[in-house]
Amino acid sequence: MHRTQVSPRSPGRRRAVATVATLAVGALATIGMMAPASAGPPVDTSGDDGGAAPVAAPFAAAGEYTDRFLEMYDKIHDPANGYFSPQGIPYHAAETLMVEAPDYGHETTSEAYSFWLWLEASYGQVTGDWAPFNEAWDTLEANMIPTTENQPTNGAYNPADPATYAPEHDHPSQYPSELDADVSVGQDPIGAELRQTYGTSEVYGMHWLSDVDNIYGFGAAPGSSSLQGPDHPGPSYINTFQRGPQESVWETIPQPSIDDFSYGGPNGYLDLFTDDAAYAQQWKYTNAPDADARAVEAVYWAKQFAEAQGAGDQIADTVDKASKMGDYLRYSLFDKYFKEPGCESTSCPAGSGRSSAHYLLSWYYAWGGSLDTSGPWAWRIGSSHAHFGYQNPLAAHALSTDPDLVPASPTAQDDWSESLDRQVELFQWLQSAEGGIAGGATNSVGGDYSAHPAGAATFYGMVYDEDPVYEDPPSNQWIGMQGWGMERIAQLYHETGDPRAEEILEKWVPWVLSEITATDTTWAVPSTLSWSGQPDTWDPADPGSNAGLHVEVTDHGQDVGVAGALARTLIYWAAASGDQEAGDTARALLDAMWTQDSDAMGVATVETRTDYGRFDDEFTPGGDGVYVPPGWSGTYPNGDQIEPGVSFLDIRSFYQDDPMFPEVQEYLDGGDAPQFTYHRFWAQVAVATAMADYDRLLGDGVGEPDTQAPTAPTDLQVSGTTSSSVSLTWDAATDDVGVTGYEVLRDGEVVTRVSTTSYTETGLDPATAYEYTVRAYDAARNVSPSSSPVTATTDEGTTEPGGCSGELTVVNQWGGGFQATVGITAGSAAIGGWTATFDLAPASFVQGWNGQFSASGSSVTVSDVDWNGSLAAGASTEVGFTGSGTAPASVPVTCAAD
Repeated sequence: MHRTQVSPRSPGRRRAVATVATLAVGALATIGMMAPASAGPPVDTSGDDGGAAPVAAPFAAAGEYTDRFLEMYDKIHDPANGYFSPQGIPYHAAETLMVEAPDYGHETTSEAYSFWLWLEASYGQVTGDWAPFNEAWDTLEANMIPTTENQPTNGAYNPADPATYAPEHDHPSQYPSELDADVSVGQDPIGAELRQTYGTSEVYGMHWLSDVDNIYGFGAAPGSSSLQGPDHPGPSYINTFQRGPQESVWETIPQPSIDDFSYGGPNGYLDLFTDDAAYAQQWKYTNAPDADARAVEAVYWAKQFAEAQGAGDQIADTVDKASKMGDYLRYSLFDKYFKEPGCESTSCPAGSGRSSAHYLLSWYYAWGGSLDTSGPWAWRIGSSHAHFGYQNPLAAHALSTDPDLVPASPTAQDDWSESLDRQVELFQWLQSAEGGIAGGATNSVGGDYSAHPAGAATFYGMVYDEDPVYEDPPSNQWIGMQGWGMERIAQLYHETGDPRAEEILEKWVPWVLSEITATDTTWAVPSTLSWSGQPDTWDPADPGSNAGLHVEVTDHGQDVGVAGALARTLIYWAAASGDQEAGDTARALLDAMWTQDSDAMGVATVETRTDYGRFDDEFTPGGDGVYVPPGWSGTYPNGDQIEPGVSFLDIRSFYQDDPMFPEVQEYLDGGDAPQFTYHRFWAQVAVATAMADYDRLLGDGVGEPDTQAPTAPTDLQVSGTTSSSVSLTWDAATDDVGVTGYEVLRDGEVVTRVSTTSYTETGLDPATAYEYTVRAYDAARNVSPSSSPVTATTDEGTTEPGGCSGELTVVNQWGGGFQATVGITAGSAAIGGWTATFDLAPASFVQGWNGQFSASGSSVTVSDVDWNGSLAAGASTEVGFTGSGTAPASVPVTCAAD
């Protein structure tokens, strides 16, 4: 049973604050956001919640910008403004006629949900009321994370054979893309671990796009394995982008995420995108990693706020769920087909273990499988393309250092620690001579692992890509990517004092400040960017100057969402660095938007939409328009025909009934371009939370630079050792402003920075003495004296093999077959390898993964492979296999350590 109804909240539940008088953006290809990318959700603030609700105590200092935040919060949650559906689901925008990344304003995205979490995190910080924050995650979980019924055959997923290769192509007219089983695909190194950690084969990640009102009529509902059709009230899982970098939203053909062939052609919509010998009814979902990472980021801050209020236990369950989401988000850190970085042909090495990891938040990860549970199969892919605007080093910091957010899987913390460094290095590599950050990198040139262009700059084997993933419009043309990406760098610097982040910001901030105007009568921020040259090939030991990489701001505009993101970036930077100009500019931007562009629904400006001339474009060979393969025909639930020659509008006839459409029709008939005042959810949240952040971080002004260092941490102790690890604890330091974090030094060298008063270092040598000290630092980069040193000696290692045990679990069954896993657990001592045996009589073995299998009749032997043989004492690994016949009720497993 899923929850969709948002419980009524009356304005009386927030802190009473006097109103201050005012003076006036497939699995086969891309799911890219196009600027402006997306919006967020509205919440019902009407109704009575059963009596007078207590007014929350004011946890944030009252201030003008806090008042503005609360006023915007009420507008976003006012049902009359239409940001939320009747079920309490946030729309991309309050308006319906809107075409950008979502092709309809009342669709929603995982991005919208992530901004909703940010909104409620700020609300909790201001009021101390954390119920709306938890409610936002519950709604997200119920409506954007597919249920068991939505992904019914995940149990058949084989991490040793994760997917079948299909190349991406430059233009939609080159689709459908032929599946090619002859191209080697690497092993998925985290699938078995996730299954063992959470006891399920299901993926805990958001699908990126939902048809909230079921306008298309598919009825691909949460909790269903079949399409419910037009009578379903919504929401409905759908997808659009599937056909390469030139497929703009104007050229997409929407399709249901559950394709049971009820609509479309004889094969549903599948043969528009993939060319196969035969087609099976199937489910498939695509994750937008930047949204899941932003959700984790919002939860990280909510945790800081709630714990400062003594209310951390109120959101503990939501924190646990964010940690779990971060575990699965690791799929975005791997190449699409798990090939090794540096790949230049389809015959390049298939990865094993972590060799296919690029450790960047790539453009998507995706998963799918058959609807037929009697013959189940499933697949998963990562992505080969990474855009700097999708990176979230703050989320990586949270997932690698915060004890409550570090995911439960044994290797997750190390993955996110590596990802944190790799993401920050990507920003360093892509910073232009002027300061702006260039596009990104790919491990699959052309989407088909083509050879690298001659002279192309590389980053850990990946090739520089000026416009990763999509080119209509170019993905790094929109200034919003600068705001989103650099906001996270600024947060990382504020929290940790990372000197690399500081260096990036010291160059980026002056560049962006020089392009911002904010006066009493007008304001403008950069809008469109033009790029030339390329970065130097990355050498972490000797980063280049990127003297040949340049950016130019070609025009300016009044995108309120971008302005909000830029203001937040400047606020975090000013709070951490004492940069007066940055703080003053952030305030001026917020004041200008508030006084010049406030309306009954929030903050918004007029937009002229010349791109709406593409509503009736028909396909031209090699050019724009909706491409439908010759001879292909199908229908939508409302009867709209899909066939060669159709336009965007032809397959979305519902737009002709939209009250805003007459202005578009007038433009199509030769009149002036339509002008609309849009209220995107994400943009409203960006401005509102910037208001809250200004009072929280700069409410008393930037002030004089902080020059006083924290006190030295005290009582540093060794709290535990193993043969390969040392655990440390210490008492907190103090500071006149506040301690930001701690540097842990081993033998005089900094090994990590943490925000807590404990740390465990792993990967050490046995029977070895190490000296540790700890020092504190604050947001102004003042560093304390070191603590008194302690010496820790790791335990003796053992060369004697320990014992091991095995347990067989049947995870899925169908007529004539089954799937099972075998968990191997080391005993009281570490082991260097293992072999397990078991008997499946009366059934027999078919195929296995994550181990070396052999079978004789019903007797099966499996031993480790190179990456899962060495297990620490008590550690576990898992292998899997399929069998023929009826699974035995109980199967003893004998395990021997090598």
